[in-house]
Amino acid sequence: MNKPLRRIAMFCGILILALLVRTNYLQYVRADELTTNEHNRRVQIERYAHERGDIIVDGEPVTGSVETTGSDFTYKRVWKDGAMWAPVTGYSSQAFDSSQLENLEDGILTGNSDQLFFDRTLSMFTGEKRTGGNVVTTLDGAAQRAAFKGLGDKKGAVVALDPQTGAILALASTPSYDPSVFAGNSLKDADARQKLLDDKDKPMLNRALRETYPPGSTFKVVTAAAALENGLYTDIDAKTDSPLPWRLPQSTNLLQNEGSIPCENASLREALRYSCNTVFGKMSDDLGNDKMIEQADKFGFNEEVFTPVRADASVYPKDNKPQNAMAGIGQASNRATPLQMAMVASAIANDGKLMKPYMVAQRQAPNLDVIYTHEKEELSRPLTAENAQKIQQMMETVVEDGTGTSAQIDGVTVGGKTGTAQHGLNNSEKPYAWFISYAKTDSGSPVAVAVVVEDGEANRDDISGGGLAAPIAKNVMKAVLDGKK
Repeated sequence: MNKPLRRIAMFCGILILALLVRTNYLQYVRADELTTNEHNRRVQIERYAHERGDIIVDGEPVTGSVETTGSDFTYKRVWKDGAMWAPVTGYSSQAFDSSQLENLEDGILTGNSDQLFFDRTLSMFTGEKRTGGNVVTTLDGAAQRAAFKGLGDKKGAVVALDPQTGAILALASTPSYDPSVFAGNSLKDADARQKLLDDKDKPMLNRALRETYPPGSTFKVVTAAAALENGLYTDIDAKTDSPLPWRLPQSTNLLQNEGSIPCENASLREALRYSCNTVFGKMSDDLGNDKMIEQADKFGFNEEVFTPVRADASVYPKDNKPQNAMAGIGQASNRATPLQMAMVASAIANDGKLMKPYMVAQRQAPNLDVIYTHEKEELSRPLTAENAQKIQQMMETVVEDGTGTSAQIDGVTVGGKTGTAQHGLNNSEKPYAWFISYAKTDSGSPVAVAVVVEDGEANRDDISGGGLAAPIAKNVMKAVLDGKK
């Protein structure tokens, strides 16, 4: 071969080698990057070329897939009772991606997860229609319906947990939205989503997980736990050192109670029964900010919670003495999600053991074979069993003969705590109504609930945890109990 031909051959060989290197680089090194690139429409077309797996409640799907027209995306997502289940499932949209379980479990639901590799490979040889796997939730349909119906047209949220396992039984947020209205990729879908985003009532905000509120007097059970755990008090029926009036530390302001309730030196049981601000404010001050933070942290404050959907961190702040006293009664900069306060009630109901909240019980392959089962996990021990049982007695007194009588269930022991949380500049806004509770049977406590209601239409004097929130909690607890009969 003459010299010019050798050079041409070598040059062609280099080009072929460069092509092979480039091809392998794209196929292996950048494969994941290109697969997930938002501009790779082929990936999106393939994603919607088959039916999505379902999210399951009580053995039945609350989601589905329907064929579309006028698009190269064959299937889109639909929901049954979408507004009720949106706080659990989130949305899945051809145009706007997905959220919550629809996002976190996308690999299973689309069938693209490595856990489903065998199923995908088998379908290639059998010619069977490809579908996604299913996600089986812990949700109790009756409890969810009771929560959603109870909130009605009010702003608010409900979380119900199984204290013994951490399973989430209900997770409702209102106002809500139907994810089906923007599941496609048309201009109509875009307009529907924008309308939701522009709504001043924020229907797409998951108030159960992503909104923090001043917990009000429901937080007094945490302050009581701190007092018992640190030995400040041991006998819940003995008098406390709680003068009336009581002046906030480093301040000329007196801490006020609601009306003329008997709070002077009241016992822990009576102080919780009547919801004495002076007793628990002084208790928080006596313990100090560091001990209060330590106790709140044991219940899950100051950290995000993953269910697997992320919940915002509730906050018990590092603060000065007067603010710490106010935080001890659930005011000042104290902020909590409804999930967090359900965790507080759950730990007390479970004799001091806090289980990690979760809402995915199983994952299923398209042929319904179980490929994952959740194992319950202990999160912490906020208080001893002895002290938890003391607080149970206090909370049961609240329901038997205190501010929480509207949560009573015939033939069932119920413990609870009401709360009316002030907010706004100089408490100018209408307060939030809170209630946390648990129901107890011979085999333990199968349900703990937290309810918060923002009722902007109610008269200010009519807003109370016992009046607005407790009846909702009662119906949710009753739904769970009835399902176990």
